[in-house]
Amino acid sequence: MRILIVEDEPKTGAYLRKGLTEAGYVVDWVEDGITGQHQAETEEYDLLVLDVMLPGQDGWTLLQNLRRSKSTPVLFLTARDDVGDRVKGLELGADDYLAKPFDFVELTARIKSILRRGQPRDSNTLRVADLELDLTRRKATRQGDTILLTAKEFALLWLLMRREGEILPRATIASQVWDMNFNSDTNVVDSAIRRLRSKIDDAYEPKLIHTVRGMGYVLEARGGAAA
Repeated sequence: MRILIVEDEPKTGAYLRKGLTEAGYVVDWVEDGITGQHQAETEEYDLLVLDVMLPGQDGWTLLQNLRRSKSTPVLFLTARDDVGDRVKGLELGADDYLAKPFDFVELTARIKSILRRGQPRDSNTLRVADLELDLTRRKATRQGDTILLTAKEFALLWLLMRREGEILPRATIASQVWDMNFNSDTNVVDSAIRRLRSKIDDAYEPKLIHTVRGMGYVLEARGGAAA
């Protein structure tokens, strides 16, 4: 699941990104309302975590503009905690409102609740051939076998399955899963792909993760052996 954080306070933004990434989400973070709106409108996210007081434009305006074209779930996370602000946020179309300071356990519980109620049940499971990824229970299975994944492996598999059939360059994978820019000759992505293949492909047919030489990786059911 992919989350966009729009938060201008550096420590809070870094804390949220680190915590949600460790919880297994793919996280992007921007620090102003203009960039936040552009990112939310041009990229596909499962949830926005949105502050109210932002440079460029405030969270209220961002949400109003976003709702003209998208219904992406939004959770306001802000120091503005009086009743009037909470009501305003919900009336503008937010799905939840949490005041700062906040408890991270409560935040993640609210995020899970929004994601559960905001999507049809079937959309909580990704399927490619006989591989299934249950996004609610955070569990992968293939041919009925449960496959144990680390948080990073789950995020990597989610990205590959969500973009089934699309060749993903190493730089894209590094950015989406690790939120870092790696040199093109790094073996970090390659090593992660090898570990994931050992879990979901080595004992099964057809192979699903394929190397496209000079370009990157793609997950799809071809029926042949993976490169």
